[in-house]
Parts: sequence; structure tokens; C-alpha cells
Amino acid sequence: MPALASPAPLGTSYRAPWWLPGGNLQTIWAATRARRHLDAPPQFSRQRWATPDGDFIHVDQLRRADAAAAPRHLVLFHGLEGSSASAYAQAFAGVAQRRGWAFSVPHFRGCSGEINLAPRAYHSGDFEEVGWILQRLRATSTAPLLVVGISLGGNALLRWAQECGASASAVAAAVAAVCSPVDLAAAGRAIDSGLNWLVYSRMFLRTMKPRALAKWQQHPGLFDRERLAAARTLYEFDDVFTAPLHGYRDTPDYWARASAKPRLASIRIPALVLNARNDPFVPAASLPGPAEVGRHVTLWQPAHGGHVGFPGGWPPGQVWTMPQAVAGWLAERA
Repeated sequence: MPALASPAPLGTSYRAPWWLPGGNLQTIWAATRARRHLDAPPQFSRQRWATPDGDFIHVDQLRRADAAAAPRHLVLFHGLEGSSASAYAQAFAGVAQRRGWAFSVPHFRGCSGEINLAPRAYHSGDFEEVGWILQRLRATSTAPLLVVGISLGGNALLRWAQECGASASAVAAAVAAVCSPVDLAAAGRAIDSGLNWLVYSRMFLRTMKPRALAKWQQHPGLFDRERLAAARTLYEFDDVFTAPLHGYRDTPDYWARASAKPRLASIRIPALVLNARNDPFVPAASLPGPAEVGRHVTLWQPAHGGHVGFPGGWPPGQVWTMPQAVAGWLAERA
């Protein structure tokens, strides 16, 4: 098995292939057409964990004969409507496998293919769930935990690090947020507008609305069913479902209180915040600058990459350039 090349910081070195111009193409092609695997597709085993509130989550872990001896444990929190089958999760699994690391993908509630039991789902500020999962992994793993959050999962991960402050280092060695909407209001406005609404917002709602309606069947009267059925934007969906079910007054309150950007300076463990400046629905103008983060936070903001894209190579391309670079950054800080 050939060794991986030393990763370079994406903030200074990444260039999109000439045949994939623009953030939309880099996003969509990477998610649907590019090669995901360095070698054979990863094989996962699934665990079902009971949650403190009487519900459950599923955690998929890379199958390894010597998992207990792995020198690092990479944990990935997926993005909106993601799972261990997402292109980025498969690519990170391949990088972890090459490095000899353990690898886990905890699924947010409702995202593992089985409807959950409690009258709640998941959201961008779900740092309590992230914290509980990491504490349990920490209790069962002797290797340092290196944690990646993708998009929504990255914002929730950063919120966890903010809430924990210096105590986060007892659980995780380092964290990375990839293409995360750390300013949820700016990202929400962007994804619900124009072409983004046509391509991305409607795509997400095609799975989010049926899951929410199934939750209503479990718990009749949990929310306004007619309003949810009529929702045409993520703002409207969050206003009737996400916000009130998770302790927020409405969508503006949820977006304001759940956003990680205002508190990045409070993070006290090594944290990488990676965002492409041509991300279709995380506007470059909303990204944090050096003056808005503390000394523990590293910003990578390459000009290209799209939303969790960063494809490389000749057609059909591959998507392990970003996972390799992020894993390398995390490893240096473990």
C-alpha cells in the first residue's frame, strides 16, 4: 500500500481542477461523481447506543482487527442529512484506514435510516449531543480523539468546544470544522435564495419534511403539521420544526444563538476552521477573520473548493485531498 503524500494546508495550496470551475460544480461533482476511496470501500460495523433521554443513536465504526491498538481515533460528525455513506465520510474513512487509525461516524438522530423515538431531532447548535457522544467515546478509547465536523456537524462541534472551554482538552486533542455555516443567518439567507434554493434547499427539504412528518405521526400535535407541509424554504422549516423542538423561540433566535462565529475566541483547544470562499451557501463575506478568533483557532480559507468539495485530479476526480490535509493537521496537534 503506497504511503500518503504529506498534506499541505488547503488555505495556501488548494487549486480546483480546471475542468471543475465554480463552487456549484465543485460541490455537486464531489458529492455525486468523484472517486471516494483510496483503496477498497470502507467496511463499517454499527453500534446502537441508548441515549440518556430514552432514545438511541447509531454509531458506525471502521472495521479493524486491531482497533484497540490504533494510535489515533478519528471521529466525524456529518452534515445536514448526511451519514456514513456520504462522500466525505467515505473519503475520511479511507484516509483513517491508510493511517492505521480507528474511525467512527456517530449519526445525528434520524439520519441512520431508522426513525428515532423521542420528540426531538438534531440541529446546528446541538453541542449537548456532541458532548455526550464524545464523552462516551473518550471513556471507551485509549487513543487521542481527533474530531471533524462537516457543515452543520462542524458548527455544532465548535459550539461544544466553546461551551467546554479548557475542559475540552480532557476529551478531544483537536477539532476541525469543514465548510461549516458559522454564521447561520448569512448561510440561511444564501441557501434559500435564487439558484441555491432551486438546487440545494429543495433537495434538503425532500428528505427533511418526510422525516419531520413521520415524527408528527409518533407524537401527534408536536408541531403545526400544515405549516410544515407548506414549508418551501429552510427558514420556514426551521421556524415550525427545528427551532421550537429544540428550545429556540423561532428561526432568527435559533440562527443567532446556535451560530459558532461570535464565540470562536473562547475555544481553548486546537481548532481548524476550513471554508472555501466560493462555497455556494456559506458566503465569503460571513467568514471569520483573524481578529475574530483566538490563538487556538486556525483559519483555512482557500479561494476554491465549493461546499465540502475540494475535488482533485483528472476526470472523474477524487475527494480525499481535503480529508488528507485535515487529518494531517489534526495529527500534528494530537
